[in-house]
Amino acid sequence: MGRLLTAIAAATAVVAVLTAPAGAVQGGTPDGNGHPYVGMSEYYYHGVPLWRCSGTLVSADVYVTAGHCTGIDPALGIAPDHAEIWFGAGPIPRGDYPSDGSSCAGYTGYPCQGDVGGTPHPHPGWNGFLTLPNTHDMGVVVLDRSMASLGHATIAPRGYLDALATKRGQQDVSFTLVGYGVQFERPNLESAVRERYAGTNQLTNLHSHISDGYQVTMTDSGGNGTGGGGICFGDSGGPVFHTSDSGPTYLVADISFGTKYCKGTSGAYRLDQDSARSFLSNYVSLP
Repeated sequence: MGRLLTAIAAATAVVAVLTAPAGAVQGGTPDGNGHPYVGMSEYYYHGVPLWRCSGTLVSADVYVTAGHCTGIDPALGIAPDHAEIWFGAGPIPRGDYPSDGSSCAGYTGYPCQGDVGGTPHPHPGWNGFLTLPNTHDMGVVVLDRSMASLGHATIAPRGYLDALATKRGQQDVSFTLVGYGVQFERPNLESAVRERYAGTNQLTNLHSHISDGYQVTMTDSGGNGTGGGGICFGDSGGPVFHTSDSGPTYLVADISFGTKYCKGTSGAYRLDQDSARSFLSNYVSLP
């Protein structure tokens, strides 16, 4: 999984700092070839593996993920300088790296050598903390070569989600989440198979004091039309998709924060709002 940064901290009406889980699409099902452009990414500093996240190709050589995956970690005082990405459905086997904190130089397979490498770039507003409401929790990896054969997701048009904020029956507004992460989590116990999973989650709010138009907040509770259908949250940086009434499916957000153990809410940073679009426009053409 990516960095597990514990549970959501309490929010105030003015400013709040949240901790972000690196969680998984719990309760989902193996994705197979459903989203071949969604990948698993490992991040490094001077060749040493740091953490793992998910993300999405939005062009042949640009991969969108979270700011807390691509940017500075205040506890370590460093930001990753390289990424490797795997796009297989998984389970992705471990390679020969000894997991002793040494450099990946000379080692093959996970977590050292993926299908393609690249350079991570966090949103310039990302400061290492989930300061609400605008966390700036997004980033990109610019790939070393084209992965055009995998296709790519379509970023939602500007303001695409705004109509959902007041939609009647918004508890029925569903999103598709995809990621490679922990499939089972309890205190002192995790199960992670590095397999791409997909599932659904349901809208809670777009304009609360926590989200204020920058986040999509979603239920983390399962339940037959009243919750997330068993989905907890997507792997950090992983995609949140929404299918429009007219048919097209759009990438609307990247997974940012949530609570542990399938309770409460999770949040994702909206890619259809101006702060995100201003950053993305440096790397990819936007609708």
